[in-house]
Amino acid sequence: MKTSSVQYYPRRTPARPSRYILLKMETSTVAYITLKALNESRTNRYVIFAFSLQGYIFTLFLNLTIIITILLEKDLHQPMYIFLCNLCINGLYGTVGFYPKFLSDLLSDTYLISYSGCLLQTFVIFSYALCEFTNLTVMAIDRYVAICRPLHYSTVMTPVTTGKLLIVIWMVPFFSILCSIILNITLPYCGLYVSTLYCKITVSACKHDIVRFAFNGTFGSMYLLMATFVIYSYGKILSACRKSKENQAKFMQTCLPHLISCSNFVFITSLDAFSGTNFPQWFSSFISAAILVNPPIINPIIYGINLRSIRRKVCKCCKRRQVLECSFTF
Repeated sequence: MKTSSVQYYPRRTPARPSRYILLKMETSTVAYITLKALNESRTNRYVIFAFSLQGYIFTLFLNLTIIITILLEKDLHQPMYIFLCNLCINGLYGTVGFYPKFLSDLLSDTYLISYSGCLLQTFVIFSYALCEFTNLTVMAIDRYVAICRPLHYSTVMTPVTTGKLLIVIWMVPFFSILCSIILNITLPYCGLYVSTLYCKITVSACKHDIVRFAFNGTFGSMYLLMATFVIYSYGKILSACRKSKENQAKFMQTCLPHLISCSNFVFITSLDAFSGTNFPQWFSSFISAAILVNPPIINPIIYGINLRSIRRKVCKCCKRRQVLECSFTF
């Protein structure tokens, strides 16, 4: 029985810079992806590895300190601190999706990752970013009720409501990113490439897909609505603070670190969104990594320094540890 053989001729595409992610394809199946963003000498990569490893350890220490302190101290089992604990957990979630692979790439001469691994890293990093923004929005809701509706705070922010908000913080980003990835991988590949230090798959479809466009538009509008609510809530909070010195003290203690965290995250994500091929390679690589490196370090520092209750509990835990160490030595 004769079998007919069909030859496939790849379509010629313009050459991309070496800093892009190039796909090795066998017909329509993507086997491995070669990351070409690290165009540095071996000595420079070792230096970057040393600083990155220290940053990773420092990030783990800061976030774990806040998380353990809030979990161990019953006085901090309040909605504001629970959302702060969740923010630090999400920071660890994002750094785990970036640092291990990045550190291994710095020590390797070939930067290969499987296509499934690339999809997993894309899911982790994008869901981290959306969880961060959703968590900051929920914290804005909490502060709005605490300052503008203080008499109703205990009835509105109940443990059940807090639990439901935590589920929303994680499930909505997970569902949106999972559906987005499923829709993307069903489209034909007309050149997958990104210019970051990690896998951030964006598919250039050969044709416009109405379902994907409607899906992205729906979830984009939802997060735009969240951003609008954050702005609205802070307008109301500032208006309430003008009439009461007590509210001004609450704002400086609890809202100021949240406002700094929001501004920091929005600024970095805006730079990452607008940094494209027109920018130098080092700038694009720096901005793409900053969204995963900066917030997990800045958030626990800001809240740890500004919130007295966190500072006191951390010092209390440190003193307990010192007492236990002294008792064991004797």
